[in-house]
Amino acid sequence: MFVALRVALTVLLPLAAALQVDLSPRKVLFKVGDREEFRCSMNECPESVKFSWSSLRDKPLYADLKSSSKESVLIFNSVTKDHENRIQCTAKCQDVSKQATAIVNVYSFAKDPVISGHDSLLLGVENTLTCEVTDVYPAEYMEVEWLRGGTVLHMQEGMSEMQIVHSQYTFIPQSEDDREQITCRASLTLPDLPPEQKTRETTVSMTILSAPSNVKVSGSSTVPAGSALSLTCEADGSPEPGFSWSVLRPDGKRVKVGETRELSLLNMSPSDAGVYECVATNRIGEQTATVTVTIHGPPTNTVISVSPNEPKEGELVLISCLSNSITQSRLVLSKMLGGAEIELASEEGPQLSISNISASINDSGLYMCKASNDYGSQKASVELTVQTNPLKVSLQPDLSLITLEKGSVLSLACEASGCPHPHFTWKGLEDKPRYSRNDTQTAVSLLTLGPVGPNDEGAFICEVKCGSVVKSKRIEVKIFSFPSHPSIESSGPFLEGKNTSLTCTVHDVFPANRFHMQWLDGETELLLETWAFADGLQNLSSVLSYQPDGSDHNKNITCKVSLEMDGVHSALTEKAAYTTLPLHYAPRRTTITVSPQEALKAGDSISISCLTDSSPEGRVILKKVLNGEETEVASREGTQTYFTIPSAELSDSGDYVCEAINQYGSHRASTQITVQAPPRNTTVQVLPSTWVQEGQNITICCHSVSFPPPAIILRKLDSGVDIYSPNGTFTLINLTPNDTGLYQVNVTNVLGYETEVFTIHVMERLSSSSLSWNVFITPFFGLGVLASAAVMLEYLRRARLKGFYELNKCRPGTV
Repeated sequence: MFVALRVALTVLLPLAAALQVDLSPRKVLFKVGDREEFRCSMNECPESVKFSWSSLRDKPLYADLKSSSKESVLIFNSVTKDHENRIQCTAKCQDVSKQATAIVNVYSFAKDPVISGHDSLLLGVENTLTCEVTDVYPAEYMEVEWLRGGTVLHMQEGMSEMQIVHSQYTFIPQSEDDREQITCRASLTLPDLPPEQKTRETTVSMTILSAPSNVKVSGSSTVPAGSALSLTCEADGSPEPGFSWSVLRPDGKRVKVGETRELSLLNMSPSDAGVYECVATNRIGEQTATVTVTIHGPPTNTVISVSPNEPKEGELVLISCLSNSITQSRLVLSKMLGGAEIELASEEGPQLSISNISASINDSGLYMCKASNDYGSQKASVELTVQTNPLKVSLQPDLSLITLEKGSVLSLACEASGCPHPHFTWKGLEDKPRYSRNDTQTAVSLLTLGPVGPNDEGAFICEVKCGSVVKSKRIEVKIFSFPSHPSIESSGPFLEGKNTSLTCTVHDVFPANRFHMQWLDGETELLLETWAFADGLQNLSSVLSYQPDGSDHNKNITCKVSLEMDGVHSALTEKAAYTTLPLHYAPRRTTITVSPQEALKAGDSISISCLTDSSPEGRVILKKVLNGEETEVASREGTQTYFTIPSAELSDSGDYVCEAINQYGSHRASTQITVQAPPRNTTVQVLPSTWVQEGQNITICCHSVSFPPPAIILRKLDSGVDIYSPNGTFTLINLTPNDTGLYQVNVTNVLGYETEVFTIHVMERLSSSSLSWNVFITPFFGLGVLASAAVMLEYLRRARLKGFYELNKCRPGTV
């Protein structure tokens, strides 16, 4: 083993010393976008060499490989920033590996700087030029300088991670800077970069822009009428300004007249005078210059007018004279009389007027207006004709008769047409000082009436005078008063069959002769009453005598008051009052009702109701009759009362009375209540004792409470023989020892039964023979059958009235 190792070392050590890796280039600066490659070789290896490439930084190689037996090529088809790296080539010959490393740096600086903003610099204000260098890498090695005439104006450095470097230069341009050059120089200060690739620059000419200034207008601004106008407009500015002309005429209208530097207008007239404006404009702004152009000439457009065109006599007339003149002119207003002009007024200026002339027939004629200045004169005329018009008078409301409610207000409007200054007079007011009168100098006169009363009835006349013409209008005013509804009063309560009077009154009405009052029973007229005329407000009353019968209870009686007068709204012509006849009478139709109505049993709930009819309502009393005496159990004010027995007993049986009472009398009704119950509380008494000597008599007394009356049966239990008793008393005569034993008393009615068992002991006499008790049993009878039956029936009647059945007490017999 050691021999083999020694042999291997003998071979490999000289080979390792001889082998070398050749990598080129070792440190490079590649330009972005170029195609570059690295070559790695090992020539001393006797065999084929195995090559491998690796990145010593944490990133891929982004490259292609091309290898042969002795050489390997790493190819960058298009260099990018991602190729910046430290790479290693490893070559392996047999078992010997050798490495070589290279550093890759990348740069980008492919384009010249671009300057913007140089062709639109504004004069006199702060402007900013921008220089942009694109696709720069690494940007932190970039320096940008602004130069003018070899002088560095501004310098700026780039920053890492930037691809575009911007540099701005701010300054205030002056007019002498126009067309001057400025340079932006960009330098990439990377080591190992060839000098010819380190610097790029761009030079441009600056254009200084300015709004128009120093605008001037030249040429003659005063021209005679009919001649030409020539004006020239000049201005500074960059870019060179354009020009436009407009004129502001005396009438306020602005008119565009040209769009060139020079303005030429032919045949100027006075209407062409005004302020001419030249506007110099470029894309930076505009400036204006004006000149006032004056046209000399005689007055023009002279007119004379009359308002109104055809005035009526008495109307106010305005005569006006107008003329246009560039220079001051004089206006003269005159009237032609007998072929001569008679001056009425004159004035310097463009207008002359004569106003507030009250027209008359003599004012008709021809009127002249003359305007004159240093350059000539002009005349105008108008014919004035004053007309007459008939006076017309109208009165509103346009009615011959008007009806007013007392307290209301009426306004009368008297209108005159056809007269400019009418004079109004209201007549019929001498005795009515409360009215207000309004005489005006306008075409309408108002008269206010109100608040009106009965004394204000009458005629009102509006008289209008216009010169010698007098006309009038008349209206008749009627007054009514119907302020409230009538009221009805009664002389007392309405008693059936007795006379009672109703009085209907309506207050403060006018005029009384226009009113009538009706008493109505439904649609049936009971009474109609009317009145004669009377001055002032009146209170009207009507009395209706009435004898009610039973059918009139709660009958409605109406008092209707009607006003029959023209001009009154229908809603105001009728008013009514209503009353209900509350007929008074003593209680009647009194009833008493028991519920339930079927047979009543002990323990049932019983309702007793008492109802009556009375007016006015009184008191209703429910009573129970006991032993001939009435005891009150319930009462209430009104027409009914109620009483409830929650759980009925035999003692609740009896007669009940309902009594209704008011101030006019009383009325009664009655009913009987019977409560049924099965036998209960049964007791048996044996007299003289349950122990007796043979031959003695025994009286057996049975006591029980029930209704209807029970059947009582005595039975000796060992014999089965039944004995009946109508009153619960049994007499056993001459008993023997055979009568000893158990006995049972059975008390039964339709609702149930109850039993009692007892023992009788008969002691034997040795010397006597015993006889059967059946032979000697004698039910208790009276002296005769009929007498006994009569007594029993009377007893049952009394028991029913008491509400229960109770057997007689025993009276022991004599032994």
